[in-house]
Amino acid sequence: MTHKLFFILLTASLLAACSSGRGTPTESFPVTDAPLQTSSEVAPTLPASAASPAIPASTAAPKPPLEKDAFMRMPVIPLGVSDAMREVYLRGIENGNDPARFAIIGDCQNVSSYFLSAFDNPNDYSLGSEYAYLQPTIEYYQGSFSRLSLAVKGGFNAAAVISPLRADPKLCNAGESPLDCELRAWKPSIVFVSMEAWWSQKPAEEYDKYMRKVLDRIIEFGAVPIIATKADNLEGDHAINNAIAQLAYEYEIPMWNFWAAVQPLPDQGLSDDRFHLTFARNFFDDPKRMENAWPWRNLTALQSLDAAHNALEDK
Repeated sequence: MTHKLFFILLTASLLAACSSGRGTPTESFPVTDAPLQTSSEVAPTLPASAASPAIPASTAAPKPPLEKDAFMRMPVIPLGVSDAMREVYLRGIENGNDPARFAIIGDCQNVSSYFLSAFDNPNDYSLGSEYAYLQPTIEYYQGSFSRLSLAVKGGFNAAAVISPLRADPKLCNAGESPLDCELRAWKPSIVFVSMEAWWSQKPAEEYDKYMRKVLDRIIEFGAVPIIATKADNLEGDHAINNAIAQLAYEYEIPMWNFWAAVQPLPDQGLSDDRFHLTFARNFFDDPKRMENAWPWRNLTALQSLDAAHNALEDK
């Protein structure tokens, strides 16, 4: 049975979006159901310790390493929110963060014209019966889906997003990084962190180092990060996704396992360059349009936001 979820997706080249950081939506098309696992019997659950301090988790004792490639057995959608992150969330709201706002930190795979923006326009999607449960979350976060994040741009990586040299001088204060600028300007309570791009010659340890700085800053600000795995494996040994899973475990933060979401798709949802996500150029003439990755990226991101929101609000 097909369950309809209509939303905007682009026909412009994803390569162009990655270089410019912007795109132009031109057509609507549906997401149907696919054999995606949103739970996992093998998934390590993130510890929920009431004793965990509501401070940057890097100040706590490090946890033992997860099994290699443990992320492959983790669910697509996070199973809940730890007590530590609930404390961070409440502290942030007390300090002025908006519980009805989320932010996005990332590279070209997160530009608003591709990612989530259709959910700010009721004419651009129809959930159908299968996904009707997501409507309250869409309504709750109206205005965040199509926001042009000050910390999203083609070519951004975990180092760039914390560098004041990469901030927009017209919109950010002197000395602010793109991350700090977005947190100050938008005051979100939840932050998607999706950093696929990395220097090919840099080891995963460097990615881990910079991502810890990103997560520390978000948590210090009083927002809950939802960290995302990436679909590609350009490094060849899944070192980045292993690092992401370890960070989610150590920081006790929700993990959106996008890698797992695209595994059932042809070519794991990747274009010929094995980095950019697949999409239908001519939706209505393409009988295999639902084998493309972009519909699933938007759907599973929304499901992850819904899961985190409900857990934080104890729904």
